[in-house]
Amino acid sequence: MFNGIIYNKGKVYKIEKRKSGFNLFIKSNLKITKNQLGISISCDGVCLTLISLKKKVSEFYLSNETLNKSKFRNIKLGDEINLEMPLKKGQNISGHICQGHVDTIGKLRKVKNIDKAFLFDFKIDTKFKKYLVEKASILINGISLTISKILQNSFQIWIIPHTYKSTNLSKLKKNDLVNIEIDILSKYIKKFINEKKKI
Repeated sequence: MFNGIIYNKGKVYKIEKRKSGFNLFIKSNLKITKNQLGISISCDGVCLTLISLKKKVSEFYLSNETLNKSKFRNIKLGDEINLEMPLKKGQNISGHICQGHVDTIGKLRKVKNIDKAFLFDFKIDTKFKKYLVEKASILINGISLTISKILQNSFQIWIIPHTYKSTNLSKLKKNDLVNIEIDILSKYIKKFINEKKKI
């Protein structure tokens, strides 16, 4: 489990394709050791298992299922990845409860610099739009953010300078894909209401 607060980033160092997915190698300054092999790490919001570690290069396996549901289908060497270690007992949750289970991908429609902040506009499949709530939390590329406005086919997020500089949002260009995890509370409440309607 994670909380969507990013303190570390890494870069895609190597990609090894396999029949049913690929192995992803990310170089970073994460403070991890070989004794922690098997630990889950959030990589751009996707919960991945660390399978090897050598000279600051972490290796992860991504199945075709993960590739189909995330932006990793278009990953390239040198891409910057937001990284987060799992929550520890007693740790403060500064963002929101995040599972690392990506629901869908979004596409950046536009970004506007207003004063020192940035207004991002993301397109999302209408299938998932019903779960969005203004002022509620959402996870984008592993970052806990707040939905400021919901439009007909998109939603908007305000990004403060610190978040912009500390994450890979500063690297995004128009039409780039992002990983999106809907707030788990929104999904559970929506499911509960739908089930009650059937009774």
